[in-house]
Amino acid sequence: MRDAQAINLSWLLRLRWGAVVGQAAIILGAHFGLGMTQRLGPLFATIAVAAASNAALGLWARRERPIRERLLWAVMALDVVLLTVLLDLSGGPFNPFSALYLVHIALAAVVLRAGWTWGLTVLAIACFGALFVDHLWFPSRGSELSSAHHPQHHIHDVRMHLEGMWAAFALAAGFIVYFVQRVTRALAAREAELVEARAAAARHEKLTALGTLAAGAAHELSTPLSTIAVAARELERQLARTGAEATALEDVQLIREQVSRCRDILTQMTSDAGASQGESMVELAPAALVEEALEGLPERERVRTELDARTREERELVPAHAFARAIRGVVKNALQASAPGTPVRLGLVREAAEWRLTVEDAGEGMPAEVLARAGEPFFTTKAPGEGMGLGLFLTRAVLEQLGGGLVLRSTPGRGTTVVLTWPAGGLRQSAALPPGASRVKPGA
Repeated sequence: MRDAQAINLSWLLRLRWGAVVGQAAIILGAHFGLGMTQRLGPLFATIAVAAASNAALGLWARRERPIRERLLWAVMALDVVLLTVLLDLSGGPFNPFSALYLVHIALAAVVLRAGWTWGLTVLAIACFGALFVDHLWFPSRGSELSSAHHPQHHIHDVRMHLEGMWAAFALAAGFIVYFVQRVTRALAAREAELVEARAAAARHEKLTALGTLAAGAAHELSTPLSTIAVAARELERQLARTGAEATALEDVQLIREQVSRCRDILTQMTSDAGASQGESMVELAPAALVEEALEGLPERERVRTELDARTREERELVPAHAFARAIRGVVKNALQASAPGTPVRLGLVREAAEWRLTVEDAGEGMPAEVLARAGEPFFTTKAPGEGMGLGLFLTRAVLEQLGGGLVLRSTPGRGTTVVLTWPAGGLRQSAALPPGASRVKPGA
C-alpha cells in the first residue's frame, strides 16, 4: 500500500516531465513561430537541469526509500529557481508566464503542510522580486528597456503581452486543476484501501475471537452437557420401567436430542473457526475442490455446474477442507433460498489473474438492509435451528487469507448471486499474506 508522500511524488514526477516538454515547446514556438529571438543555449541548458533532476528523482523513487516531506519541498523549490532562471533569460517580469509561480504554490498547498507551503511561497515571492531588481530597478544590461535588449517583450507591446498573459493563465489553470484532481483521487483511493484493510483486520479479529469463544464454550459446557445427557438417559429408563405416560417419555427424549444438538453446534463452531485459520495447504485442481464441496450435499441434483476446461488442468495451493466447506455453505444457502425443485447455477471460470466462482439462486432475494448486514457473524434470516449466521463470514475469512474476496448481489424477487474470487497462479505467494493485507471485496 502506497503512502501519501509516495503518491504525491509520483504525480509530481509526471507534472515535471510535462513542464519540461511544455517549456521546450513554448520556447521553440516563440523563437521560430513568433519570431521572438530567444537565447536558446542557456534556456535549454536550464531545461536540461530540470530533466536530469527528474530522471534522477525517478530512479531514486524506485528504490522504495521512505519519501520525506522535505524532499518534495526541495524538488518544488528547485522548480521555482529554474522557473526564475527561465524568466530572467526571456523577459524577466515582463514575461507573462511568470503566472506559473502560482502553480507551484497551489501544488505545495495540496501536498505539503502549512510550514513547508509558506516557505515555498516566500521563496517564490523572493525569486519573482529578483526579476524586478535585474530588469527594472537595477538593470544589468543598461538603464533603459529597449528593443535591442528585450526585443521579445518591449514595454509598449501591450497587445502581445496581454495575449501572453491569457495563454499563461490558461496553462497555469490547466496544470492546477489536472494535478490537484489527480492527487485528490489517488489519495481517496488510498483511503479506500485503508478502510478495506481495517475491515479485513476487524473480520480477522472476530474470527480469532470466535474460535477462542467456541473452543472455550465447548470445553466448559462439555461436562454439564454430558451430565444432562446421562441423567436424561437414566430418567428415560426409569420412566420406561415404571410405565410412565408416553408424553413424559417424549419430553425426556426431546431433552436428549437438544443436548446432542448443542454438542454438535459447539463442535461445528470450533471446527469451522479453527480450520479456516490453521489448515495446511494442499495442491489440487479447482474442479476437484468443487466436487468435494458438493459431495453428499442434500439435493445435489439441483445444482447445475458449469466448469471451465482449465479447472481440471491447472492446480492451485489451497486449504482444501476449509475452502470446500466454504463453497458448500454458499451452495447450501442457495438451495435453501430457492423453491423446491428449482435449480441452482454454479459456474467456475479461469480469468486473466484469478478464479471466479459464481453461485446463483432463484429465490426471493434480499432487501437492501439485509444485504448490507449479510456476512456479519451470527446474523441470519433463517428460522431457528437452520443456521447460525456464520457461513458467509467464514467463507469471506477463507478467501481473504488467499488474497481473494466475496461479493454479494441481490434484488428482491430476482434471487441472489454470490461471487467468490481468489488469485490464479500466484496463490502460493498470496496465501502467505496476513489477512489485513489481502485484497478485500466487501458485499455490494
